[in-house]
Amino acid sequence: PTLTMLGYNALYSAAALLAASATSMVASAADLPAIEVVGNKFFYSNNGSQFYIRGVAYQADTTNSTSGSSINDHLADFEACSRDIPYLQQLDTNVIRVYAVNTSLDHSQCMSALNDAGIYVIADLSAPKESVNRLDPTWTVDLYSRYKDVIDMFSNYTNVLGFFAGNEVTNNNTNTDASAFVKAALRDSKKYIKEQGYRSIPVGYSSNDDEDTRVPMADYFACGDDDVKADFYGINMYEWCGKSNFKESGFEDRTKDFANLSVPIFFSEYGCNEVTPRLFTEVQALYGDNMTDVWSGGIVYMYFEETNKYGLVSIDGSSVSTLSDFNNYKSEIQSISPSLANTASFTATVANISCPTTNKNWAAATVLPPTPDNDLCQCMDAANSCVVADDVDSEDYATLFDYVCAQVSCDGISGNGTSGKYGSYSFCSPKEQLNFVLNLYYQSNGGSKSDCSFSGSASIQTATTQSGCSAALSEIGSIGTNTATNAATFATNGRAASASGSASGSSSITSGKSSASSSSKSSSSKSSSSKTSKSKGAAAHNDMGFVQTILTSFGTLSFVAGLGFAIL
Repeated sequence: PTLTMLGYNALYSAAALLAASATSMVASAADLPAIEVVGNKFFYSNNGSQFYIRGVAYQADTTNSTSGSSINDHLADFEACSRDIPYLQQLDTNVIRVYAVNTSLDHSQCMSALNDAGIYVIADLSAPKESVNRLDPTWTVDLYSRYKDVIDMFSNYTNVLGFFAGNEVTNNNTNTDASAFVKAALRDSKKYIKEQGYRSIPVGYSSNDDEDTRVPMADYFACGDDDVKADFYGINMYEWCGKSNFKESGFEDRTKDFANLSVPIFFSEYGCNEVTPRLFTEVQALYGDNMTDVWSGGIVYMYFEETNKYGLVSIDGSSVSTLSDFNNYKSEIQSISPSLANTASFTATVANISCPTTNKNWAAATVLPPTPDNDLCQCMDAANSCVVADDVDSEDYATLFDYVCAQVSCDGISGNGTSGKYGSYSFCSPKEQLNFVLNLYYQSNGGSKSDCSFSGSASIQTATTQSGCSAALSEIGSIGTNTATNAATFATNGRAASASGSASGSSSITSGKSSASSSSKSSSSKSSSSKTSKSKGAAAHNDMGFVQTILTSFGTLSFVAGLGFAIL
């Protein structure tokens, strides 16, 4: 290593050590200084020194999971993380990215060990089967609960650099509407962190590198007021393959694309493997003068060797074997010497990014879905007279939805990320939504018992409108499309349930200011770029949403009055 490189590494080591307690030799998870965002850069909060991400993606394929979990969570496996941390340290790693965590497990031992090693964590809030689905996007009470659980579990660790609210959800110009739902998730995650009194943990988004959407998508997540826009932005970048250079790889063009982005941007994944072994010559460009004004480092994909051949090491029980990629990356990352800014002398450029206009490649609304509110859903559900029978399997809900939504408006339970129109109950559970439209049908047809038969699939219950519910339900109206200014409070067994969000209503991300334009392993789909694609063999975070799917797939039905209906 050169003296310049040694000095650079010494600066990083000193910044981390300054956070250690002066009165204790025992490290704890609170020892590392939190990383803060100033303008388009990251800084250590204790001494103002600039922080570049030298990261490694750290999560094995979920298909290898054990103990009945769908998530292989190495942050909850101290034997595994303590085995791997020395190898991460050999790579000068200061950040790992985890794509899914199991919120029922304890992570304190690994988080403390990572802290002691000077390693921060960026965690995805979503998980397989618990994410915004690009083909049928929704932002629901259940999904919001998942996000809050992850935030609650990791909020106390200062070596949590931040959270990703989504990963490659919109991946081309056919599903840009999904980004409205992800941005709502990002907005509500930031709001929840603030409401709980947690430290200001940054929340961002990780995008793919699609040539049609890469710039408008970055602008979309970076535009608007502080309470709705991303705190940082990652892009999964696989354009540099084998021996290339700043210009030919496309890095020069990408740097120009995002030069005006007002939040930190970094490679949330990188390391093309079209040429093997990977040489990682892009590392010198990423941390060199041509890129560091715009980029804040990157996260190499990935630590574990699997069928997709992106691994730095192979694992056999407690044994770790380093691969050629490990040694090549180690050689490159240990020779970087990027220039470091300091908050004492750094002046953030104030550039309010304009939200992208609607065109053939971008059609996400600036009006976002409402914050999921469990109290409101419970209030609505209790106020219904006609509800689905308890013995009806949820797989059979589609038939009921198909028929009822052809007879009455289902706008109150629907959401459209292109038009920006969202029903006040669009975030409720499928059963609650079905009860709402069954009851709407029942009332629209006169409210007789025969109007709530559906061949025994529905029945009459005693409707109850609680005092804490009446104002909000009245404002929303019988169709469910108006906005409630009053909060709903649902009492369970005589006690009010804790509110989980706003009563209803959508927010807009448009700031109205003219400005410059810029641009899971288990959560990740194929990340495409203008040059290459990576096939990671990972479980996608885009399972079909139930209600929105069935609302768009009407069957051919005939109704037998008073007796139900039959599929023809």
